[in-house]
Amino acid sequence: MVFIWTEGVKEIWLTSEDTGTYGKDIGTSLPQLLWQLIKVIPDGCMMRVGMTNPPYILEHLQDMAAILSHPRVYSFLHIPVQSGSDAVLSDMKREYGVDDFCIVVDYLISHVPGVTIATDIICGFPSETEEDFEQTLKLVEHYKFPLLFINQFYPRPGTPAARMRRIPTQEVKRRSRELTKLFRSYYPYKHKVGQKEQVLITEESTDGLHYVGHNKYYDQVLISKSFGHHLMGKMTSVTLTDSDKHYIKGTPDPVYTPWIIVAMTTIILVLAFLYAAIM
Repeated sequence: MVFIWTEGVKEIWLTSEDTGTYGKDIGTSLPQLLWQLIKVIPDGCMMRVGMTNPPYILEHLQDMAAILSHPRVYSFLHIPVQSGSDAVLSDMKREYGVDDFCIVVDYLISHVPGVTIATDIICGFPSETEEDFEQTLKLVEHYKFPLLFINQFYPRPGTPAARMRRIPTQEVKRRSRELTKLFRSYYPYKHKVGQKEQVLITEESTDGLHYVGHNKYYDQVLISKSFGHHLMGKMTSVTLTDSDKHYIKGTPDPVYTPWIIVAMTTIILVLAFLYAAIM
């Protein structure tokens, strides 16, 4: 992997359908792989760890907290919960319960400063009652996930759920709207305005007016392109100036190169000399 850094790569994503299961069939584990990768990631470059289901990270919490705290790894993890109801999770044939999810999230929040947890919710699974849905709402209200992917149940052919009696479409849509309304009611980045953070800029926004980067916590940071094309692919010190539901805006801090420092010092000395001569 070392050669990719010489080609200008600044960010790598390690991802699969369930990243946490890595190594179970070959006598190793995800943390072992990640520690080896960290050794070859240069300063100024970052790694993002992909989605993992709760049971496959429970046994590695201490290692994963240390890895996500490493300066060259984003403090971000996508952990799908799908429902806040154990009954629904059981019917979904998930290998975990809500308590397992909460143990993982609570541990990471307490051991990885500022960590971002993303999750998924499925609305309207055939066996989901109104009480089950209320439990999901309470879970989202409790954690206020910055990134929440809301999906309406869709039966995949050949699965047990496809043979179950479905909840009326209008009710599924209502639950989806209610969960979306809750998600839109809080602003996860508002408290960060005014902070200075290191941001790795890797792409352009769809409107063509901004560069898009991410800070250590994988928050999306927009920087006006008016600040110059030299920012692309750089780790840049940024002052966060504004926020919205899905992003933060920032201003790059001035970079004082050696010649600028010499020029400014010379100007100061000349002004001091002129002031002394006049006095």
